[in-house]
Amino acid sequence: MIPSPPAAEPQPRRLLDHVRDKLRKLHYSPRTEEAYIGWIKRFIWFHNKRHPRDMGAQEVEAFLSNLAVQRGVSASTQNQALCGVLFLYKQVLGIELVWVDGVTRAKRPERVPVVLTREEVALVPCVAARRLGGAEPGGCAAGGRGATRSGVGTNA
Repeated sequence: MIPSPPAAEPQPRRLLDHVRDKLRKLHYSPRTEEAYIGWIKRFIWFHNKRHPRDMGAQEVEAFLSNLAVQRGVSASTQNQALCGVLFLYKQVLGIELVWVDGVTRAKRPERVPVVLTREEVALVPCVAARRLGGAEPGGCAAGGRGATRSGVGTNA
């Protein structure tokens, strides 16, 4: 009888395996799983592969501020990174971070509504007809420039 090799000790479960298990148990979508795992990896790499259990709110703030200031990510990207890291701490490690508002938030773009005057609205069919090469509807000034405030009525 040939002696069998000694049984290898089972490898301890890795942190990201625990994250995946928890995400799947809570029925998160595969794309959310992919995004959260990616942000958790980036967070760990940012802090020179320190275990998240050894870090806290200060390191999370440093990571998120770096994303906004050095990397110039959008507000929604920074928010996704925050959600991924908070999921790790709250759901996987069972650690409630004492949140300090020291995070430099990424700037959301200012949304300026586009509002046309009545005259500009009346010119929209004329401009569309000119650009598409069709017959202009009645009421269009022949070759006129019309309203130019927003560029709608120009012949450019």
